[in-house]
Amino acid sequence: MKIEPAERVKRLPPYIFAELEKIINEKRRRGVDLISLSIGDPDFPPPKFVLEALAEESSNPNNHNYSFSQGEPEFKEAVAEWYKGRFKVDLDPQSEVVALIGSKEGLANIARAFVNPGEKVLIPNPAYPVYANGATILSEGIPLVMPLLEENDFKPDIESLVEKDLKDVKMMFLNYPNNPTGSVMDKKSLEQIVEFAEENNVIVCYDNAYSEITFDGYKAPSILEVEGGKDVAIEFHSCSKTFSMTGDRIGFAVGNRDIISGLLKVKAQVDSGPPRYTQRAAVRALRSYVNGEPPKYVKEIARIYGERRDELVKGLKRLGLECKKPLATFYVWVKCGESSMKFSQRLLDAGVVATPGIGFGEYGEGYIRFSVTQPKDKIKEACERMEKVL
Repeated sequence: MKIEPAERVKRLPPYIFAELEKIINEKRRRGVDLISLSIGDPDFPPPKFVLEALAEESSNPNNHNYSFSQGEPEFKEAVAEWYKGRFKVDLDPQSEVVALIGSKEGLANIARAFVNPGEKVLIPNPAYPVYANGATILSEGIPLVMPLLEENDFKPDIESLVEKDLKDVKMMFLNYPNNPTGSVMDKKSLEQIVEFAEENNVIVCYDNAYSEITFDGYKAPSILEVEGGKDVAIEFHSCSKTFSMTGDRIGFAVGNRDIISGLLKVKAQVDSGPPRYTQRAAVRALRSYVNGEPPKYVKEIARIYGERRDELVKGLKRLGLECKKPLATFYVWVKCGESSMKFSQRLLDAGVVATPGIGFGEYGEGYIRFSVTQPKDKIKEACERMEKVL
């Protein structure tokens, strides 16, 4: 029997990290001590009150039945309250909020709801691979690259987009604060994007997962704050980064009710919603904000990430590597001046794991992404190790 994957699966690009993972696993097998500055997974546990809520809610027998695929009413109301306090955005919990099994699931399913085979999707590059692969290619759409260049502060050049052939462009993915570059977005740029989307009938899928990890007085906006934003956009968020709940898989999408409705129709066919107990724990997490102000836990981890960022940038600059202090996320995007895979392998020889930029797309080549999800002393030690091979 010959088993052939579907053509849409064959279109997926090769897994760029496979070779690197092979080397990492071999080094670990040999007992090599590696400091990983590559993973975008918080090293902090969730706040104590969230852990207590998870324990309490998971112990309730009534929380182990199927949940509503669109989300439990209390969870959707808490999301709407959070958006009102944090972004001053009014949302109807019934029609403009949907629960997600982590925002990645929603980002993949949104394309299934609206992209027809052969239609184009504007994809930032470098970017989180799910936009091009899990969403666009697996929906039989065609990724249309939007280069994120350093000279434009890693933001899309909307003026150059207007000059492109936008026929059959159905959707655009954006992510700010940005993974992998750490770049941020201001309201003026968001206004330009909303105007572009209105004029070209393009759905904007705005991934705002890092909005709460910000530094130096910067506060990340929502695209829904911009006039007309709700006419063209759906915004994706989660508790993963804000409350260090990556493994609990609880997120949400909000925005245009017709876009939310389309996403919900897909979700109703493929999942039964997040567990009730994670939703109820997330309600307590979201309601820990008071009048839009984050709780002590969120402020404290942002402060610590900021200190780690400073330590890493200081060490990298001492090594002659070109980088800026990001205003958000727990990533530092560094120009390495050579093949990012080769550079990553050199760092591995020093016992440091970092992510090659080519893994985020062709415009990521020549860069390395470091994560500050390690304690400050480990980051300092990693810089000392790198000094031996750079």
